[in-house]
Amino acid sequence: MTDQINSNYLETYASKYASEVCNKFFQGRKFIGGQEIIELTNSTQVNFFILKRLFGLWQEELEKLKSNPFFDYRDITVHEALTQFMNVLSKRIKVERSHFEPLLKQAVQDAVKVATDPVTFYQNEIKQAQDDHVNDYLKENKKYYKWHAPVIAFLIDKTGFGLNKEPYIKAIAANYQAIQDDLESVNLLLATLGDVAPFDLDTYLPKAAETAEVAEENDTQESSFFDQIEGQEEEVKKEAEPKPEVEAPQKEVMTPPSSTKATKILDAELLRRQFETESYVGMKAAVATLSEGLAINQRFMFTRELFDGNSDLLMHALKQIDESGNFLSAIDLINLRFVSELNWDAESDVVKEFLQLVYRRFDD
Repeated sequence: MTDQINSNYLETYASKYASEVCNKFFQGRKFIGGQEIIELTNSTQVNFFILKRLFGLWQEELEKLKSNPFFDYRDITVHEALTQFMNVLSKRIKVERSHFEPLLKQAVQDAVKVATDPVTFYQNEIKQAQDDHVNDYLKENKKYYKWHAPVIAFLIDKTGFGLNKEPYIKAIAANYQAIQDDLESVNLLLATLGDVAPFDLDTYLPKAAETAEVAEENDTQESSFFDQIEGQEEEVKKEAEPKPEVEAPQKEVMTPPSSTKATKILDAELLRRQFETESYVGMKAAVATLSEGLAINQRFMFTRELFDGNSDLLMHALKQIDESGNFLSAIDLINLRFVSELNWDAESDVVKEFLQLVYRRFDD
Protein backbone atom coordinates (compact mmCIF):
# COMPACT_ATOMS: atom_id res chain seq x y z
CA MET A 1 0.00 0.00 0.00
CA THR A 2 2.94 2.31 0.55
CA ASP A 3 3.32 2.91 -3.21
CA GLN A 4 -0.22 4.35 -3.37
CA ILE A 5 -0.04 6.94 -0.61
CA ASN A 6 -0.01 10.69 -1.11
CA SER A 7 2.86 11.57 1.23
CA ASN A 8 2.61 15.29 0.48
CA TYR A 9 -1.00 15.33 1.66
CA LEU A 10 -0.10 13.50 4.86
CA GLU A 11 2.75 15.94 5.53
CA THR A 12 0.45 18.94 5.03
CA TYR A 13 -2.35 17.42 7.07
CA ALA A 14 -0.10 16.52 10.01
CA SER A 15 1.40 20.03 10.04
CA LYS A 16 -2.07 21.60 10.10
CA TYR A 17 -3.28 19.21 12.80
CA ALA A 18 -0.24 19.85 15.03
CA SER A 19 -0.48 23.61 14.55
CA GLU A 20 -4.18 23.77 15.47
CA VAL A 21 -3.76 21.59 18.56
CA CYS A 22 -0.74 23.61 19.73
CA ASN A 23 -2.49 26.93 19.07
CA LYS A 24 -5.26 25.84 21.40
CA PHE A 25 -3.17 24.20 24.12
CA PHE A 26 -0.32 26.69 24.37
CA GLN A 27 -2.61 29.69 24.56
CA GLY A 28 -1.57 31.01 27.97
CA ARG A 29 0.78 28.05 28.59
CA LYS A 30 4.50 27.72 27.98
CA PHE A 31 4.99 24.00 28.64
CA ILE A 32 3.14 20.70 28.35
CA GLY A 33 3.59 17.82 30.81
CA GLY A 34 3.22 14.05 30.63
CA GLN A 35 -0.33 13.74 31.95
CA GLU A 36 -1.44 16.60 29.69
CA ILE A 37 -0.04 14.72 26.69
CA ILE A 38 -2.07 11.62 27.59
CA GLU A 39 -5.25 13.73 27.47
CA LEU A 40 -4.22 16.13 24.67
CA THR A 41 -6.43 15.02 21.78
CA ASN A 42 -9.42 12.74 21.24
CA SER A 43 -7.09 10.31 19.50
CA THR A 44 -5.47 8.10 22.12
CA GLN A 45 -3.14 6.73 19.46
CA VAL A 46 -1.76 10.17 18.61
CA ASN A 47 -1.22 10.96 22.29
CA PHE A 48 0.56 7.69 22.97
CA PHE A 49 2.79 7.96 19.92
CA ILE A 50 4.08 11.24 21.37
CA LEU A 51 4.84 9.42 24.62
CA LYS A 52 6.49 6.61 22.66
CA ARG A 53 8.94 9.06 21.14
CA LEU A 54 9.64 10.66 24.53
CA PHE A 55 10.24 7.17 25.93
CA GLY A 56 12.78 6.57 23.18
CA LEU A 57 14.56 9.84 23.91
CA TRP A 58 14.54 8.98 27.62
CA GLN A 59 16.23 5.65 26.89
CA GLU A 60 18.78 7.30 24.60
CA GLU A 61 19.72 9.73 27.37
CA LEU A 62 20.17 6.84 29.79
CA GLU A 63 22.46 5.02 27.36
CA LYS A 64 24.57 8.16 26.89
CA LEU A 65 25.17 8.32 30.62
CA LYS A 66 26.11 4.64 30.75
CA SER A 67 28.58 5.03 27.88
CA ASN A 68 30.89 7.36 29.85
CA PRO A 69 34.20 5.40 30.07
CA PHE A 70 35.48 7.05 33.25
CA PHE A 71 32.94 5.67 35.70
CA ASP A 72 31.81 2.19 36.67
CA TYR A 73 28.16 2.12 35.69
CA ARG A 74 28.08 -1.66 36.27
CA ASP A 75 28.40 -1.10 40.03
CA ILE A 76 25.05 -2.05 41.60
CA THR A 77 24.77 1.11 43.73
CA VAL A 78 25.54 3.31 40.73
CA HIS A 79 23.04 1.40 38.61
CA GLU A 80 20.29 1.74 41.21
CA ALA A 81 20.99 5.44 41.75
CA LEU A 82 21.00 6.10 38.01
CA THR A 83 17.75 4.22 37.52
CA GLN A 84 16.19 6.17 40.37
CA PHE A 85 17.34 9.45 38.85
CA MET A 86 15.97 8.62 35.39
CA ASN A 87 12.63 7.50 36.82
CA VAL A 88 12.26 10.77 38.70
CA LEU A 89 13.25 12.67 35.57
CA SER A 90 10.63 10.85 33.51
CA LYS A 91 7.92 12.33 35.73
CA ARG A 92 9.14 15.83 35.06
CA ILE A 93 8.25 16.02 31.38
CA LYS A 94 8.21 19.69 30.45
CA VAL A 95 8.20 20.53 26.74
CA GLU A 96 7.99 23.93 25.05
CA ARG A 97 5.86 24.34 21.93
CA SER A 98 8.86 24.69 19.58
CA HIS A 99 10.03 21.21 20.60
CA PHE A 100 6.60 19.67 21.07
CA GLU A 101 4.94 20.55 17.77
CA PRO A 102 7.32 18.40 15.65
CA LEU A 103 6.66 15.47 18.02
CA LEU A 104 2.92 15.90 17.57
CA LYS A 105 3.23 16.18 13.81
CA GLN A 106 5.17 12.91 13.61
CA ALA A 107 2.70 11.20 15.94
CA VAL A 108 -0.17 12.16 13.63
CA GLN A 109 1.68 10.77 10.62
CA ASP A 110 2.42 7.53 12.45
CA ALA A 111 -1.21 7.21 13.56
CA VAL A 112 -2.45 7.56 9.98
CA LYS A 113 0.07 4.98 8.80
CA VAL A 114 -0.89 2.39 11.42
CA ALA A 115 -4.59 2.96 10.68
CA THR A 116 -4.25 2.54 6.92
CA ASP A 117 -1.32 0.11 6.59
CA PRO A 118 -0.66 -1.70 9.88
CA VAL A 119 1.48 -4.40 8.25
CA THR A 120 4.10 -1.97 6.93
CA PHE A 121 4.00 0.11 10.10
CA TYR A 122 4.59 -2.80 12.46
CA GLN A 123 7.18 -4.38 10.16
CA ASN A 124 9.11 -1.10 10.35
CA GLU A 125 8.78 -1.24 14.13
CA ILE A 126 10.48 -4.65 14.08
CA LYS A 127 13.29 -3.25 11.95
CA GLN A 128 14.02 -0.60 14.61
CA ALA A 129 14.70 -3.24 17.24
CA GLN A 130 18.18 -4.58 17.94
CA ASP A 131 18.82 -7.95 16.33
CA ASP A 132 19.05 -9.80 19.63
CA HIS A 133 16.25 -7.92 21.39
CA VAL A 134 13.17 -7.90 19.16
CA ASN A 135 10.97 -9.32 21.88
CA ASP A 136 12.29 -6.89 24.47
CA TYR A 137 11.53 -4.00 22.11
CA LEU A 138 7.96 -5.16 21.58
CA LYS A 139 7.34 -5.68 25.30
CA GLU A 140 8.68 -2.21 26.10
CA ASN A 141 6.57 -0.52 23.44
CA LYS A 142 3.32 -2.50 23.47
CA LYS A 143 1.63 0.01 25.79
CA TYR A 144 1.90 2.61 23.04
CA TYR A 145 0.13 0.57 20.35
CA LYS A 146 -3.58 1.46 20.49
CA TRP A 147 -4.72 0.89 16.89
CA HIS A 148 -4.63 -2.49 15.14
CA ALA A 149 -2.63 -3.86 18.09
CA PRO A 150 -3.74 -7.50 17.46
CA VAL A 151 -1.62 -7.47 14.29
CA ILE A 152 1.52 -7.48 16.43
CA ALA A 153 0.42 -8.28 20.00
CA PHE A 154 0.47 -12.06 19.41
CA LEU A 155 4.23 -11.90 18.75
CA ILE A 156 5.12 -10.64 22.20
CA ASP A 157 6.77 -13.36 24.31
CA LYS A 158 6.89 -15.70 21.28
CA THR A 159 10.56 -16.53 21.75
CA GLY A 160 10.36 -19.41 19.32
CA PHE A 161 10.98 -17.01 16.46
CA GLY A 162 14.61 -16.71 17.54
CA LEU A 163 16.83 -13.68 17.13
CA ASN A 164 16.36 -13.06 13.42
CA LYS A 165 13.91 -10.29 12.48
CA GLU A 166 12.71 -11.97 9.30
CA PRO A 167 10.33 -14.50 10.97
CA TYR A 168 8.72 -11.66 12.91
CA ILE A 169 8.23 -9.61 9.76
CA LYS A 170 6.66 -12.52 7.88
CA ALA A 171 4.44 -13.43 10.84
CA ILE A 172 2.98 -9.92 10.94
CA ALA A 173 1.87 -10.12 7.31
CA ALA A 174 0.41 -13.61 7.77
CA ASN A 175 -1.43 -12.68 10.95
CA TYR A 176 -2.93 -9.59 9.33
CA GLN A 177 -4.36 -11.70 6.53
CA ALA A 178 -5.98 -13.98 9.12
CA ILE A 179 -7.57 -11.29 11.29
CA GLN A 180 -8.12 -8.28 9.03
CA ASP A 181 -11.91 -8.74 9.04
CA ASP A 182 -11.90 -8.34 12.83
CA LEU A 183 -9.91 -5.10 12.87
CA GLU A 184 -11.45 -1.68 13.37
CA SER A 185 -12.68 0.19 10.32
CA VAL A 186 -10.07 2.55 8.85
CA ASN A 187 -12.72 5.24 8.50
CA LEU A 188 -13.74 4.99 12.14
CA LEU A 189 -10.14 5.23 13.32
CA LEU A 190 -9.37 8.24 11.16
CA ALA A 191 -12.64 9.87 12.19
CA THR A 192 -11.17 10.33 15.68
CA LEU A 193 -8.81 12.88 14.13
CA GLY A 194 -11.70 14.86 12.66
CA ASP A 195 -12.38 16.91 15.75
CA VAL A 196 -9.24 18.86 14.88
CA ALA A 197 -9.13 18.52 11.09
CA PRO A 198 -11.02 16.08 8.83
CA PHE A 199 -8.78 13.54 7.13
CA ASP A 200 -9.48 12.92 3.43
CA LEU A 201 -8.80 9.23 2.85
CA ASP A 202 -9.61 9.56 -0.86
CA THR A 203 -6.78 12.06 -1.26
CA TYR A 204 -4.32 10.07 0.82
CA LEU A 205 -5.11 6.66 -0.74
CA PRO A 206 -6.74 7.46 -4.10
CA LYS A 207 -6.58 3.85 -5.34
CA ALA A 208 -7.53 2.19 -2.05
CA ALA A 209 -10.13 4.55 -0.60
CA GLU A 210 -13.12 2.51 -1.78
CA THR A 211 -11.64 -0.68 -0.33
CA ALA A 212 -10.93 1.09 2.94
CA GLU A 213 -14.51 2.29 3.08
CA VAL A 214 -15.79 -1.29 2.93
CA ALA A 215 -13.08 -2.86 4.73
CA GLU A 216 1.57 10.09 40.42
CA GLU A 217 4.89 9.07 42.40
CA ASN A 218 5.60 6.14 44.83
CA ASP A 219 6.34 6.79 48.51
CA THR A 220 9.39 4.51 48.62
CA GLN A 221 11.03 3.64 45.31
CA GLU A 222 10.49 5.84 42.27
CA SER A 223 9.13 4.11 39.20
CA SER A 224 9.13 5.45 35.66
CA PHE A 225 6.32 7.59 34.30
CA PHE A 226 6.50 5.46 31.16
CA ASP A 227 5.97 2.27 33.20
CA GLN A 228 3.00 3.80 34.99
CA ILE A 229 1.13 4.64 31.79
CA GLU A 230 -0.06 1.06 31.42
CA GLY A 231 -0.20 0.23 35.11
CA GLN A 232 -2.53 3.08 36.03
CA GLU A 233 -4.87 2.15 33.22
CA GLU A 234 -5.13 -1.43 34.41
CA GLU A 235 -5.70 -0.30 38.01
CA VAL A 236 -8.64 1.86 36.94
CA LYS A 237 -10.12 -1.06 35.02
CA LYS A 238 -9.93 -3.28 38.10
CA GLU A 239 -11.77 -0.71 40.20
CA ALA A 240 -14.40 -0.24 37.50
CA GLU A 241 -15.28 -3.87 36.83
CA PRO A 242 -18.18 -5.07 39.03
CA LYS A 243 -17.65 -8.75 38.20
CA PRO A 244 -14.95 -11.16 39.39
CA GLU A 245 -13.39 -11.37 35.95
CA VAL A 246 -11.53 -8.12 36.46
CA GLU A 247 -9.59 -7.88 33.26
CA ALA A 248 -11.46 -8.08 29.99
CA PRO A 249 -9.95 -10.70 27.68
CA GLN A 250 -8.21 -9.40 24.61
CA LYS A 251 -9.57 -10.34 21.24
CA GLU A 252 -7.95 -13.60 20.13
CA VAL A 253 -5.97 -13.65 16.93
CA MET A 254 -8.20 -16.13 15.14
CA THR A 255 -11.60 -14.92 16.35
CA PRO A 256 -14.38 -15.42 13.78
CA PRO A 257 -15.17 -12.20 11.90
CA SER A 258 -17.62 -9.92 13.65
CA SER A 259 -19.52 -9.59 10.39
CA THR A 260 -21.21 -12.92 11.22
CA LYS A 261 -23.32 -11.17 13.87
CA ALA A 262 -26.87 -10.31 12.87
CA THR A 263 -27.68 -6.61 12.98
CA LYS A 264 -31.06 -4.99 13.49
CA ILE A 265 -31.94 -1.38 12.82
CA LEU A 266 -33.05 0.54 15.91
CA ASP A 267 -36.57 2.00 15.95
CA ALA A 268 -36.25 5.51 17.44
CA GLU A 269 -39.97 6.03 18.13
CA LEU A 270 -40.33 2.62 19.77
CA LEU A 271 -37.28 3.26 21.95
CA ARG A 272 -38.54 6.67 23.01
CA ARG A 273 -41.93 5.30 24.02
CA GLN A 274 -40.25 2.50 25.93
CA PHE A 275 -37.86 4.80 27.80
CA GLU A 276 -40.64 7.29 28.58
CA THR A 277 -42.47 4.61 30.59
CA GLU A 278 -39.41 3.49 32.55
CA SER A 279 -38.80 5.13 35.90
CA TYR A 280 -35.90 3.35 37.51
CA VAL A 281 -33.26 5.25 39.45
CA GLY A 282 -31.17 7.59 37.28
CA MET A 283 -33.24 7.11 34.14
CA LYS A 284 -34.89 10.53 34.29
CA ALA A 285 -31.75 12.44 35.28
CA ALA A 286 -30.72 14.54 32.29
CA VAL A 287 -27.05 14.84 31.34
CA ALA A 288 -25.37 17.84 29.70
CA THR A 289 -23.07 15.69 27.54
CA LEU A 290 -22.82 11.95 27.08
CA SER A 291 -19.25 11.82 28.37
CA GLU A 292 -20.30 13.59 31.58
CA GLY A 293 -23.12 11.11 32.14
CA LEU A 294 -20.88 8.11 31.52
CA ALA A 295 -20.04 6.09 34.64
CA ILE A 296 -16.52 4.66 34.71
CA ASN A 297 -17.75 1.07 34.56
CA GLN A 298 -19.94 1.99 31.59
CA ARG A 299 -16.97 3.51 29.82
CA PHE A 300 -15.03 0.26 29.93
CA MET A 301 -18.09 -1.87 29.20
CA PHE A 302 -19.11 0.18 26.16
CA THR A 303 -15.53 0.32 24.92
CA ARG A 304 -15.13 -3.44 25.20
CA GLU A 305 -18.57 -4.60 24.06
CA LEU A 306 -19.62 -1.98 21.50
CA PHE A 307 -16.48 -0.31 20.17
CA ASP A 308 -14.09 -3.23 19.66
CA GLY A 309 -11.99 -2.27 22.70
CA ASN A 310 -11.10 1.11 21.18
CA SER A 311 -11.73 4.02 23.57
CA ASP A 312 -11.03 6.49 20.74
CA LEU A 313 -14.09 5.25 18.87
CA LEU A 314 -16.29 5.51 21.96
CA MET A 315 -15.30 9.12 22.70
CA HIS A 316 -15.67 10.11 19.06
CA ALA A 317 -19.12 8.50 18.92
CA LEU A 318 -20.26 10.29 22.09
CA LYS A 319 -19.21 13.65 20.66
CA GLN A 320 -20.97 13.01 17.35
CA ILE A 321 -24.15 11.91 19.08
CA ASP A 322 -24.05 14.98 21.36
CA GLU A 323 -24.24 17.13 18.23
CA SER A 324 -27.32 15.34 16.86
CA GLY A 325 -29.78 17.81 18.36
CA ASN A 326 -32.51 15.38 19.44
CA PHE A 327 -33.11 11.74 20.28
CA LEU A 328 -34.53 10.75 16.88
CA SER A 329 -31.57 12.23 15.02
CA ALA A 330 -29.21 10.57 17.48
CA ILE A 331 -30.72 7.14 16.78
CA ASP A 332 -30.52 7.77 13.03
CA LEU A 333 -26.81 8.51 13.43
CA ILE A 334 -26.25 5.44 15.61
CA ASN A 335 -27.99 3.23 13.02
CA LEU A 336 -25.94 4.68 10.18
CA ARG A 337 -22.50 4.86 11.75
CA PHE A 338 -22.34 2.26 14.50
CA VAL A 339 -25.05 -0.41 14.51
CA SER A 340 -24.18 -1.69 11.05
CA GLU A 341 -20.51 -0.65 10.99
CA LEU A 342 -19.71 -2.39 14.28
CA ASN A 343 -22.37 -5.13 14.02
CA TRP A 344 -24.21 -4.30 17.25
CA ASP A 345 -26.80 -6.70 18.60
CA ALA A 346 -29.77 -4.35 18.98
CA GLU A 347 -31.42 -6.68 21.47
CA SER A 348 -28.47 -6.90 23.87
CA ASP A 349 -28.51 -5.40 27.36
CA VAL A 350 -25.37 -3.37 26.74
CA VAL A 351 -26.86 -1.69 23.65
CA LYS A 352 -29.99 -0.91 25.63
CA GLU A 353 -27.92 0.66 28.43
CA PHE A 354 -26.03 2.76 25.87
CA LEU A 355 -29.30 3.95 24.32
CA GLN A 356 -30.70 4.80 27.76
CA LEU A 357 -27.75 7.13 28.23
CA VAL A 358 -28.52 8.74 24.86
CA TYR A 359 -32.17 9.13 25.86
CA ARG A 360 -31.14 10.90 29.09
CA ARG A 361 -29.01 13.25 27.02
CA PHE A 362 -31.97 14.39 24.86
CA ASP A 363 -34.96 13.82 27.18
CA ASP A 364 -36.83 17.14 27.46
